[in-house]
Amino acid sequence: MRVAIFITCFNDLLFPDVGRAVVRLLRGLGQDVGFPDGQTCCGQMHFNTGYRDECIPLVRRFTDAFEGYDAVVTPSPSCAAMVRREHPTVAARASDQGRETGLADRVAALSPHVYELTEFLIDVLGVTDVGAVFPETVTFHPTCHSVRSLGIGDRPQRLLAAVDGLTLLELADADHCCGFGGTFAVKNADTSLAMGTDKVSAIVESGARVITSADTSCLMHIGGMLSRAGSPIRVMHLAEILASRTAS
Repeated sequence: MRVAIFITCFNDLLFPDVGRAVVRLLRGLGQDVGFPDGQTCCGQMHFNTGYRDECIPLVRRFTDAFEGYDAVVTPSPSCAAMVRREHPTVAARASDQGRETGLADRVAALSPHVYELTEFLIDVLGVTDVGAVFPETVTFHPTCHSVRSLGIGDRPQRLLAAVDGLTLLELADADHCCGFGGTFAVKNADTSLAMGTDKVSAIVESGARVITSADTSCLMHIGGMLSRAGSPIRVMHLAEILASRTAS
């Protein structure tokens, strides 16, 4: 299977080790992994802030970059949700405006083959035990986009439960938002801080030494608050744990 990695702007610029972990993980599972150089932003930030017309060239570029692969895998539920749920909306808008003729059909053909990492591992490859070794106490934060927009359910927890040596600890009020929400954290800083404080308190009370999630955007917010509080709790993307093969 020819698999393309959609690494996302956030990971590319701020968390490149997440992308490397995804490549190691998928190649270890026998996948032919490619990285299309033409990939850029999926347009989520533009779309969510109302710049719908500005999304059109980004959707076209995404489609140009990833057509021809059997699957497109991303370590970001929020970006996967943008592509699967909103790219068709943007392409239809372009068609209504008489722009990008044929884009809607191309998007319709591509978007169903775009998967968040845990979806791809469980639903496409049919694996839960990826051979990871990570002897640590871990708690998991399910992000809003992963639960409410993409519906990945308990796939991350099932993968973590199969990791050798890992002890998965319950996180109180796990379904509560961490307060990041992209531009929400900038426009509503006080509310974002209050929500983040509650989330960090729950993480500390879990007793875990590592907090993980499927989206680095939330982990950046949580990690920043943990760091400022002087907490020794480590922040790791799920892919980094699943790609681990030795003691932490």
